Amino acid sequence: RPVPVLIVSALFFLSGVIGLMYHVNELREPATPLNESVAVHLLRLLAVVCGILLFNGVHWARWLAIAWLVYHVILSALHSMPAALIHLALLILVAILLYLPASAAYFHRSIRP
Repeated sequence: RPVPVLIVSALFFLSGVIGLMYHVNELREPATPLNESVAVHLLRLLAVVCGILLFNGVHWARWLAIAWLVYHVILSALHSMPAALIHLALLILVAILLYLPASAAYFHRSIRP
C-alpha cells in the first residue's frame, strides 16, 4: 500500500472510532434527540468503514471519503467559518493524497480482472 493511502485510511478509521467513543454517551442522554444521535453514530461508523475500504484498495472508497468530507465542509459552514475552512483544507489534502499516481495505481489494481 502506498503511504498516502495508509495515512488517509488510518485517518478515517481513527476519526470514526474516536468519534464513536466520544459520542457514545449521547445515546443515554435524554437531552439529545435519538434520531440526531443515531445519525452522528452512523456517520462515524461510515468513516470506519471508509477507512477499512481504503486500506483494502476498494476503488470507489476514494469517492466515499471525498463525499464524507464534503458533507463535513457543508455541515461545518453552518456552524463556523474556521471549522469549515479546516474541513475544506482536509478535503483538498485527502483528495490529493488519494489521487496521487501511486495511490491511483493501487486503487486501479483492484478493478482489473
